[in-house]
Amino acid sequence: MKMNGERGGDMSQTTGTKPQAITLTAADGYPIGATRFQASGRVVAHLIVAGATGVPQGFYRHFAQFAATGGFSTLTFDYRGIGASRRGRLKGFKADFLDWAQLDLGAAVEAMVDEKVPLFMVGHSFAGHAFGLLPNHHRVRGFYTFGSGSGWHGWMSRIEGLKVLLLWTFVCPPMARWYGYLPMARLGMGENLPLGVYRQWRRWCRFPGYFFDDPAVADQMRQKFARIKTPITAANSLDDAWITPRARDAFMSGYRNTRVERLDIDPAPFGGLGHMGYFRPGAQPLWREALEWFQTQSSMI
Repeated sequence: MKMNGERGGDMSQTTGTKPQAITLTAADGYPIGATRFQASGRVVAHLIVAGATGVPQGFYRHFAQFAATGGFSTLTFDYRGIGASRRGRLKGFKADFLDWAQLDLGAAVEAMVDEKVPLFMVGHSFAGHAFGLLPNHHRVRGFYTFGSGSGWHGWMSRIEGLKVLLLWTFVCPPMARWYGYLPMARLGMGENLPLGVYRQWRRWCRFPGYFFDDPAVADQMRQKFARIKTPITAANSLDDAWITPRARDAFMSGYRNTRVERLDIDPAPFGGLGHMGYFRPGAQPLWREALEWFQTQSSMI
């Protein structure tokens, strides 16, 4: 996998924080739009920011810039069909969650690997699922994810669960059939999604354990996640209506052969966080904690 638009050389000596738009090439040849935030001064580590479903990479730019000023050479990117990785019409476009994880996130990992500097990853929501599917997960020394868990409506409050269930049952199916993709933008819920992504998402949200409970893929998923040895911190805000601590724990139990630190965040000091507030500028104390955790992992290598 290659990264276009960037010079080679020793990345541990790069300086500056001006973002640079680049293109990654996934293993199947698909071009992935990404942005590189060069670290200020000496690079202490490389960092990948892996986003949530339907959330474009620009949403994470404040976090990426913050990490870069702290010495982390940081990469954001869009999954295929989203943002800078969208090519043409979504109707008829073939892509699913497995492509996003194994090919797109996999390409980001290959692009940032450097034997001289440790590589870490920050995730949001779907990224907590994607990490366990990575073919090159062993290259990442630590994974810190916010708001990742099972999307089953039963883990939510009664009112929120009912809203989500109605959305999956009565709203999304006819819209997806009509458009040939899920028009998330019309629902005010982010970027439009390829049909394959929508179908997997809807199916797996039917199960309390997400895809670990899906008879069609459960054994395969459990085997993949059992390979993971990378230390993980899974942080959740107590006011996240979609991914509660119970939803997080139901999913994170799939990472059964590594150390998973579960962190419940009090949202009050931040004026509330919900599912998206982790990456808004007011949450900088949380960002600092994540970067400090990575530095702790570096000292253990």
